[in-house]
Amino acid sequence: MTQVFSSEGEFVAVSVIEAGPCVVLQKKTPENDGYAALQLGFGQKKLEKFNKPQQGHLKKAGDRGFSHLREFRSGKTEAYAVGDQISLDIFESGEQVEVTGITKGKGFAGNIKRWGFNRGPMSHGSKFHRVVGSIGSSAYPSRVFKGKKMPGHLGCDKMTAKNIKIVEKKQNENIILVKGVVPGPKNGIVVICKKSD
Repeated sequence: MTQVFSSEGEFVAVSVIEAGPCVVLQKKTPENDGYAALQLGFGQKKLEKFNKPQQGHLKKAGDRGFSHLREFRSGKTEAYAVGDQISLDIFESGEQVEVTGITKGKGFAGNIKRWGFNRGPMSHGSKFHRVVGSIGSSAYPSRVFKGKKMPGHLGCDKMTAKNIKIVEKKQNENIILVKGVVPGPKNGIVVICKKSD
């Protein structure tokens, strides 16, 4: 993250995202696949690192490998051909988008950190500092209900941040600046989509 000044002179915290160029590797059509979608490749990876079937698939879009492949369902696939590049031209400054990523993993977390529970008294003699407390009754229903908020694994969840404003885009560097934070760690992979109605 960094910060920039907007055209109105406002101090804005932004996330810097390298967005593209993405190459169209495959077009899926309702006739052949039952739905319409585009498979895009992003990042660099040596073609020799893939097995023979994967190399054949990637060579249809040019003699290069990609570190990340993603599929996007769209009804506008006829506008693209295999090998075409999709760049920042599809986005406008000031437009609102949706950014999807995998949140930071925080390992095993207790109920206070994971769910924001209150702690017990910290005075001498208390045995109820950071434990969960009562999680069910004894006679009926004699079990813990599914979905009860308990300690466990925190993070590594797929999350979508909606209504994220594009502050600025740098076409030559394939960089897009969006207002606020986006899910995931530094150098994490995110998916930027047009705002769904």
